[in-house]
Amino acid sequence: MKPDTSPTAPLRSTGADGTAPSRGAGRGAGVALMLGSGLSNQTGASVAALAFPVLGPAGVVAVRQWVAAVVLGAVGRPRLRHFSAAQWRPVLGLALVFAGMNLSLYMAIERIGLGLAVTLEFLGPLAVALAGSRRRADLAAAVAAAGAVAVLTRPTPSTDYLGIGLALLAAACWACYILLNRTVGTRLPGLEGSAAAAAVSATLYLPVGAWVLWHHPPTPAALGCALTAGVLSSAVPFLADLLALRRVPAHFFGMFMSVNPVFAALVGLAVLGQRLDTLAWLAIAVIVAANTAAASTGRRRTA
Repeated sequence: MKPDTSPTAPLRSTGADGTAPSRGAGRGAGVALMLGSGLSNQTGASVAALAFPVLGPAGVVAVRQWVAAVVLGAVGRPRLRHFSAAQWRPVLGLALVFAGMNLSLYMAIERIGLGLAVTLEFLGPLAVALAGSRRRADLAAAVAAAGAVAVLTRPTPSTDYLGIGLALLAAACWACYILLNRTVGTRLPGLEGSAAAAAVSATLYLPVGAWVLWHHPPTPAALGCALTAGVLSSAVPFLADLLALRRVPAHFFGMFMSVNPVFAALVGLAVLGQRLDTLAWLAIAVIVAANTAAASTGRRRTA
């Protein structure tokens, strides 16, 4: 029988004495991997922002997509010639979502800051988790999240509505990404679908990246930031998440992902000097709590 190589397969590793590690040790390693993944992802986004003045969001996203295609291609090894039309359709949709999600998020980060952009982007998975639910707890989570968004987007003289709209577009793309990924996962084995989508998305960005690099010659520092962002926001989180999902349950992974807006706000403050007021921090906390509650009740519905 073919071994299970899916991300959720248990990791059957042994210690130096040949014995299997304890469940507690595996859970601790999984938490450490998730913590590293979240911090790496948000640090990569902040490093990407440092290259915006030279390359712009489109140029940085192009480099990130190329890095992601190399990493996913090496791991997934998609057999593109063997794909059927029914398999290619969701793959192409996923590729377009890849391209739109990262570009809209980076453009939002440029305008409204890392913490606010990532927080609004997390409305995408929250919407998917709450869709179709009639539980009172889920309804309360949705109402709380809506109130938090109202606080985050409250009109002020400096409110950037275009930036907020771009972050919400990234949220919609993330929701589509989740739904398309499910379809791709049922039609293609392993990581072939995601790898193929990343390759197509990177190909779409070839003319964009070439145009940006031609008209805005990158400085070594800007190119280094873009490449670093690609590694920190694509390669490291992908591999860390892959290993973490072998050590912790999927619902626990989903709940832990909810702290990413907090990581984004903290990294934005530390790296970019982007400060949020008290109300914004409270709103972020409410959205994190709503995502956590949605992941928890979603697990119970599945059970």
